[in-house]
Amino acid sequence: MPLNRETERLFAYHEATKHSYASLRAVRHTLDWANMPEPFRHYEGTPVVDLPADPPPPLTPALDILLGAPPPPDPEESTAVFLSRLFFYSCSISATKLVRSTGYRYSLRVNPSSGNLHPTEFHFAARGLAGWKDGLYHYRPSAHMAELRATGNWNERLTRSSAPLALVLTTIAWREAWKYRSRAYRYCLLDAGHAWQSVALAARALGCRAQARGHFADQQVAETLGVSDEWPLLVIEIDHPASPSPGGRAEWFGGRPNRLSEELVEYPLIDAIHASSALDAEDPPVHSAAPVPGRTGPIALPPPVSASRAFGETVRQRRSALDFQGGDRTITFAQLATLLAAGFRPFHADFGEGLVRAYLYVHRVDGLEPGLYRHDAPSGTLELLRPGDQRLWAAALSLGQDLAANSCVTFSLVADLPRAAALHGTRGYRYAHFEAGAIGHRFYLAAEAMGFQSTGIGAFYDDDVHAYLGLRPGEGQVVYHFASGYAVRDDRLQPQE
Repeated sequence: MPLNRETERLFAYHEATKHSYASLRAVRHTLDWANMPEPFRHYEGTPVVDLPADPPPPLTPALDILLGAPPPPDPEESTAVFLSRLFFYSCSISATKLVRSTGYRYSLRVNPSSGNLHPTEFHFAARGLAGWKDGLYHYRPSAHMAELRATGNWNERLTRSSAPLALVLTTIAWREAWKYRSRAYRYCLLDAGHAWQSVALAARALGCRAQARGHFADQQVAETLGVSDEWPLLVIEIDHPASPSPGGRAEWFGGRPNRLSEELVEYPLIDAIHASSALDAEDPPVHSAAPVPGRTGPIALPPPVSASRAFGETVRQRRSALDFQGGDRTITFAQLATLLAAGFRPFHADFGEGLVRAYLYVHRVDGLEPGLYRHDAPSGTLELLRPGDQRLWAAALSLGQDLAANSCVTFSLVADLPRAAALHGTRGYRYAHFEAGAIGHRFYLAAEAMGFQSTGIGAFYDDDVHAYLGLRPGEGQVVYHFASGYAVRDDRLQPQE
């Protein structure tokens, strides 16, 4: 496939940020704890709107939200309660951890994040929602409040649509770059995929449909939001019932964004990759081609299992496992099939899906022998590539992390980046990572609903993974590792009050 200069730059970025045994030892990186970015963004000087505390949890089983039909919306529910539930069950603080040696306490959130650094911010525009002022808002998770940044009709300015509720997910790359340096942009995109699904599934649990849009003019949306160090990545339109509204008088409050660090270290590779994948207002949308036909494997997946654990409880209890118990604890083949069914359900987005394929390192799954497998989502089948114990390889390829071996199953999510570029141009790099993050988020919730846990793994020896999986040049690039099993107990966890 011929590549233009910008697309070549995307592939060059990916190559430059690959991990290898040599690259990780070439430059020693020490974290500057005194300059660690502030984890919460707020806009000083804006009016704040309290969201009702302790909103009622969505009671529909989580697996039904992931695999089945959503419940109807509650016609008696106020807008304030709806918004409180939407954010409380998608991106609020869910727990804290206590460092006993120092007494320091830090927050965990409903939506997972690489290194718990949370680069994603949540802005939203509301119009015509009963009892709620039309305007542009920013969600403040530290206090479960909405900051009113402007009044009036901002929905059409942001999304060019009539959606009554539109969220814009932005990223603050510095939050991830502080720890992960130039590779951090990958994690920002994966985190956005997690956040997208966190919001979309919460909306679904509340009876609303959410549609993601990745095709928009970056600079225009950023200027409309009035942000500088935040980069818009995704727009999510939610079809909550609304009444026609003229939008009211437009008044801009804006607010002063809080300073995140004393010093912001620049990473030119990150700035370049983001600029290369940006769109101008004049860019026409790129239409998706037909999906690539699947390759049916000889092992058919069993039907998904059912579980009664409610959506609200599931998302609030979800954690990223620090390690897994190992030993003789197993999941069943049907539970593994449920993970895959949940992860590879169709997405509602203007960029479609089908860019990511899963390879499985099966360690302890009842009814399936240990080995390396390739998943074919269209046919719902597995193909055995390498029989035998995969624990040593799974850990070694994941930068020697034992959790990839102690899990019941570990995944390599491989993206077809050349196809992403052919379908979507430079924007395809973002879309492939969004999809991988979205799949990971669905894995998280499906595992939690069935009584075990998961964790995302963003660090791996890229080209060694390709060699072990038998990928030929141009067949795909690993973009995410993920593991599921029974988490070890973490005594530092404190429930959120």
